[in-house]
Amino acid sequence: MKVVLFCGGYGMRMRNGTSDDVPKPMAMVGPRPLIWHVMRYYAHFGHTEFILCLGYGAHHIKDFFLHYEETTSNDFVLRGGRTELLSTDIADWTITFAQTGIESPIGERLRRVRHHLDGDEMFLANYADVLTDAPLPEMIEKFAGRDAGASMMVVPPQSSFHCVDLGEDGLVGGITAVSDMPLWENGGYFVLRQEVFDHIPENGDLVADGCAQLAKQGRLVAHQHRGFWKPTDTVKERAALDEAYARGDRPWAVWEHDGAGVSA
Repeated sequence: MKVVLFCGGYGMRMRNGTSDDVPKPMAMVGPRPLIWHVMRYYAHFGHTEFILCLGYGAHHIKDFFLHYEETTSNDFVLRGGRTELLSTDIADWTITFAQTGIESPIGERLRRVRHHLDGDEMFLANYADVLTDAPLPEMIEKFAGRDAGASMMVVPPQSSFHCVDLGEDGLVGGITAVSDMPLWENGGYFVLRQEVFDHIPENGDLVADGCAQLAKQGRLVAHQHRGFWKPTDTVKERAALDEAYARGDRPWAVWEHDGAGVSA
């Protein structure tokens, strides 16, 4: 199944300075960028055909794959001055690099790569900047058996803030952590059918337009996941993932262990 990755945004909250033009999916976690970790997750489950929706800082992504060094994350033997790889990361991947505009919203980026999907009934999509251990085969299987146009992985709120219940007299009736409230957030992992294109207008958005319209028609399903899920919207969040990688705490790296995560 083809995987569409949206990797053309500015990612302003990840900027290290005004001269930094590296797109967010290229922020490093360990020896590899975020987008590599996301792609390895999909490849682990057998999905190795990728369509990259490029935009801001596209040359960084192109250069990374055009000059990819397998020896960075694979064991090898140096024999007679020649490198013999004992394993590979991307040798069996097919990657389509598609320029989808600098200012294009997510929905428009998806519209611009529709012809690369070859009319496939179902395909996968991702923001390319969120890591998880969610059981992808289960997510796909559940959606395949439903009469729906899209499936969205949802996760509990990640905010550390608290909500305050106020009475009319200004007295606080209760305090509840946002993460403990019966709410769910968009987790950024999608399983889609071609039907979604019927609901995304020119320069539209995948969620606000496509998914919202499907929801109104009762054709959007949610896959609830309470396992590992971490966004990288800020420098702090990316640094936390990098530190976790360094100490060997990387549950998103399902290719390194047998488990594939658990669902709610």
